[in-house]
Order: sequence, then structure tokens, then C-alpha cells
Amino acid sequence: MEFSSVRGTESKLRVKVLPRDEAREHLIAIADILAKTLDTTIRIPGTSWFIGLDPLLGLIPGIGDVLANLIGTIILGLATRLRLPRIVLARMSLNLLINGMVGAVPILGDLFSVWFRSHTRNAALLREAAMKPDRETHADWFYVVGIIGATAALLIATIAFVVWLVIKLWKAVVGG
Repeated sequence: MEFSSVRGTESKLRVKVLPRDEAREHLIAIADILAKTLDTTIRIPGTSWFIGLDPLLGLIPGIGDVLANLIGTIILGLATRLRLPRIVLARMSLNLLINGMVGAVPILGDLFSVWFRSHTRNAALLREAAMKPDRETHADWFYVVGIIGATAALLIATIAFVVWLVIKLWKAVVGG
């Protein structure tokens, strides 16, 4: 946005609008369809909750979450074809990473996938960034740094808990 003011004339607001591009709109529509398929295809009877292919695939031990995230990376690929800012790509990657890490926990990870809806978040980020030029902001960088820090802290806490648990079990087994 630009404001111009010259003595004796009115200030006019100029907004830079991206030209209508059918290919761009098509890629955004594909991202929306994939997100809906992965996150909100089926309504859970008697509730206002929807589930998609992601939590259902997550029920398959070992490979289900990997398959869901591989399908989810298609949205990330669409974002790269649209040449979105790197910070948006980083946010989208982190959403997939979080979904994949937490989703690996049996049952709880699938419930998390129903709540977190990483693919819907990514499609929304893609749509927003594709429609606005120069989307990169300080808030985006703060978000990415915060997510990386929280993920690292969670990973360290999980490792510490597992080490503590192994030590306790070892002492119980050997009688120490």
C-alpha cells in the first residue's frame, strides 16, 4: 500500500493487486481440496467435528502417518510452484513436522491430528500468501523461531523423560 500526498491534491490510497491468474487459482483450489480430504472429509455423527484421511491413515501402525504427511507435502509443493516467500514455506513445513511428530504417538497423535489440522492450516497459509505480495513479516519469523524453540524443548523433555524412565526401570530390575 502506498499513500501519496502532494500539496494541493487529495491523498489517494494505492493498493497493489495481483492480476487474476487462472493457473494460480487452480493450484490454490487443489490445495484446498487436498486439505479438505486430509482433514475434514467426514462429519463425526452427533458432533460438529470432522475428520479426514490423515487421522484415519494414522491408525495404520508405522506407515499411516508417513503416508498422510507425504500426501500433505503436495500442498507444500504447490506453495513452491506459486513461489511463496520462504518464511511461509518454513511455517508450512513446521506444521507438517509437528503433525508428523505428534501423530506418531498411537491414538493421541490421531486425536491431535483431528484438532491441529495441519493441512487446513497449510492451505490457508498458501491461499493468504498467494493473494498478497510481500507476505513476509516479523510476526512470521517470531512464529517460526517460537515453534522451533518449542519443538526443541519438547524433544529434549521427551528424551529426558525416556532416560529417566529407563534408569528407574533398570534400577527396579537389577534391584539398585
